Amino acid sequence: MKKKVGKNFLIENYSKCFQFFKISKPYILFASILFFSIAIIGFIFPIFFREEIIKIMTNMTKLLENKGNFELIYLIFFNNLKASFMAMILGFGIAIFPIVTTVINGYVIGFVSREVVSSEGFIVLWQLLPHGIFEIPAILLSIGIGIKIGTDIFKKNAKKELKKNIVEGLRFFIFIIFPLLLIAGIIEGTLIFLLS
Repeated sequence: MKKKVGKNFLIENYSKCFQFFKISKPYILFASILFFSIAIIGFIFPIFFREEIIKIMTNMTKLLENKGNFELIYLIFFNNLKASFMAMILGFGIAIFPIVTTVINGYVIGFVSREVVSSEGFIVLWQLLPHGIFEIPAILLSIGIGIKIGTDIFKKNAKKELKKNIVEGLRFFIFIIFPLLLIAGIIEGTLIFLLS
């Protein structure tokens, strides 16, 4: 009986997540197009905020130095979890925060990819692919939902829409985004540990 209840619980929640994904698709698509467009700009023109980005990347590298596998997974996972949650939940501020997050992350990804390719060659990007398959979609899903939360406040019954979006957004975060980020953290942390 307990197994059946547990199974029904999962089916119900994942079904609601799928329904929420369907109505959020335009916002997720917008976030994805914006992200990859800015990433291309960052790759082709890695000239803006160069010193600041290099400083951030250097500090991040130092933070991850001499860490065990579990510590790396923990740091990467919770850093991405916090960033994704903030991008989603702070969307109610007319979607400004998730859009700014998209632009910054897109440019940094493009910038760093250009720096890596310049020093190591294109083949190195394949090392980033395994965790990127899970991490980038998770972040874009969070941003897309954040944009939906922010833009839906202009609809009729804005308060009702906001409440519904936050409830469904949190459900989506727990059942979809959380597992994706956990898998990404495990892969990235393990790769860094093995290659260091």
